[in-house]
Amino acid sequence: MVKKRVTSHDVARLAGVSRTTVSFVLNDVPHVQISEETRQRVLEAAEHLGYRPDAAARSLATRQTHTLALVLYQSADRIVGDAFLANVVRGLSEIAQQRGFRLLLHPFEEIGKSEAYVSLVSENRIDGLIVSGPRSDDEQLPELYADGFPLVLLGQLNGADIHCVDVDNTAAAQRAVAHLIKLGHTRIGLITNAPLEYTASADRWRGYRQALTEASLSYDESVVRYGSFVARSGYQAMGELLALAEPPSATFVASDEVAVGALAALHEESLAVPEQMAIVGFDDIPLARYLVPSLTTVRLPAYDLGVRAADMLIKTIEGEKIEERKVLLNTQLIIRESCGGKSQ
Repeated sequence: MVKKRVTSHDVARLAGVSRTTVSFVLNDVPHVQISEETRQRVLEAAEHLGYRPDAAARSLATRQTHTLALVLYQSADRIVGDAFLANVVRGLSEIAQQRGFRLLLHPFEEIGKSEAYVSLVSENRIDGLIVSGPRSDDEQLPELYADGFPLVLLGQLNGADIHCVDVDNTAAAQRAVAHLIKLGHTRIGLITNAPLEYTASADRWRGYRQALTEASLSYDESVVRYGSFVARSGYQAMGELLALAEPPSATFVASDEVAVGALAALHEESLAVPEQMAIVGFDDIPLARYLVPSLTTVRLPAYDLGVRAADMLIKTIEGEKIEERKVLLNTQLIIRESCGGKSQ
């Protein structure tokens, strides 16, 4: 009979810790803050089971190379076409270079891959992580943070007190929808920027609902569609809204990239914007002001988000005091032609 190979999962189960903790202890990953009692429990469990980590991985993990990783749950082709992300990366990379760090861009196409972060930390010799667009179902991020690995979110994860840089997505979305309501719209559609598992998407959805509630308007699920980052999803979603027996007279699209697709669908149907459908986007990508009609949208400080996240992460790595664990930057509603109204 062939003896079953002992895995890190076996060690974690015996020691009563996560696999992330096992990897950090056995690979001597720097920066983590694991108690001596927990460390000994992991070592004793590994010894009892006869488990040994890969020697090459252990060697790599103990070296520091002043490398930061930006992790995104998007495919590489989506990242290349993301105009908002480009300015975030510019802010990140400028601060990293100034402080003597290099920046690694790492897309994760497979959502929830069990060892994704652990492998990235150990195999690529990462000193710290910036995770953009966290998901509410991500179990590894709280484990990483609990083990003390330097980590900053571009976004927020409810219930986890992780260092983060973000905007108030709920308030920003509420303001955008309230503007449409002030213009006289009572049946307002929503196309999200991403599935609601992404916390920013869920927060913008909440802002949409909040604006309706404050105006005593009912929430109608039939005029809500769920985008997926790219223009194509906005095109499809708008087509579905237009096919309704009673389409909305205005739509809040929670991403400018997605809004580009929505506008294309309206143009294809020869519907005038804003006369037959008012549109408000979110992000204020550089292209927004040059669309026809120009896009009313919520301006996010993309470059500053990158700057503040990189600064916070490097300070954490270098043991500097962090004044604010949660930084929220300001947004601005930019009124252009697509909503059919002027700033209130």
